[in-house]
Amino acid sequence: MLERARQLIQPSARGNVPPFMVMDVVAAAARLETQGRRIIHMEVGQPAVGAPPSAIAAARAALSTSALGYTETLGMAPLRQRIARAYAEWHGLDIDPDRVVVTTGSSAAFMLAFLAAFEAGDRVAIALPGYPPYRHILSALGCEPVGIATTAATRWAITGETLLEAHRAQPLKAVILASPANPTGTMMDAAVLENVIRGAEDAGIIVISDEIYHGLDYAFRAECAARFSSRAIIVNSFSKYFCMTGWRIGWMIVPESLVRAVERLQQNLAISVPTLAQIAATAAFDDRAKLENVRRGYEENRRILLEGLPQAGLTSFLPADGAFYLYADVSRFSSDSFAFAKRMLEEAGVAATPGVDFDPARGQNFLRLCYAGSGEEMHEAVRRIGDWLRKF
Repeated sequence: MLERARQLIQPSARGNVPPFMVMDVVAAAARLETQGRRIIHMEVGQPAVGAPPSAIAAARAALSTSALGYTETLGMAPLRQRIARAYAEWHGLDIDPDRVVVTTGSSAAFMLAFLAAFEAGDRVAIALPGYPPYRHILSALGCEPVGIATTAATRWAITGETLLEAHRAQPLKAVILASPANPTGTMMDAAVLENVIRGAEDAGIIVISDEIYHGLDYAFRAECAARFSSRAIIVNSFSKYFCMTGWRIGWMIVPESLVRAVERLQQNLAISVPTLAQIAATAAFDDRAKLENVRRGYEENRRILLEGLPQAGLTSFLPADGAFYLYADVSRFSSDSFAFAKRMLEEAGVAATPGVDFDPARGQNFLRLCYAGSGEEMHEAVRRIGDWLRKF
């Protein structure tokens, strides 16, 4: 009887998605730390500093004065209004707060967007290399992720031409764009972004723009998809620029036609986003000067790695335009980035994410290094990697 019960409880096909490999690296690094090892963490895309002081102060005040009950499903009005105002400040754009949806991190935003806009079986284009949960969430929802290989010739971004070529081969429902991108850190300039958006929408392809690394740009300024389309679905988050990963709060800007559908879905899936996180996020906008200091720290870390890693032995990177990632070519040393990352963790004490997490076809030649830590850690990482590679 017990054996029969075990057989009855089996994971569904939609639950059979690949792991998000970076979290496996985090677990392996943690095991080494329990043994007394000091690990330089360059695997997870997480700011080393915490939420801005204004957010912490607002949360503390709320804990002592508020019952912290449910909020409106689409988010607290002051937060939605503040997010809309930020687009005027950052991009000179007039965004209607009624189109702003507060979500439980960008992850929930992607799920809501996919559920609201797609049917099972819809084909959605994504760049390779690209953020793994795009593929995994789409697959779990019964959609088909369509990887479009990017190259140095297009600065590792989907172009209007490559998108329409894939669409002509078999029709696409949507495309996910990211600038700055994870894992590469590369960006699309305004002209390229506009070309892709206009080409996509002329062909009837929905555009979802992942803008969670906006504010973290170094080579040139990141552009918002809302400048070129009121129909694009825009996803952003307080996790990266605002340093609030564990607060699990993000937002979307959606076309008017999708607002009610997203609201109904969120009502049923979550009721509302955690109230304390919404209060803290509203206040986080008041600390832009401190957040800009953090951004300048990332820029200095980027300089340390770009100057130091070539001397250590890692000489080839994709353009590091923004975010806080380097996507390094390790093919000189290995054709198995998973094994390479495992050895680097165990032997050098530096944790990084193998490229196969981001590109199943070509990622075996690449490693993602996150530089969101301290400058001291970046110098130490360069030293450790150099010492290790000289013995490789």
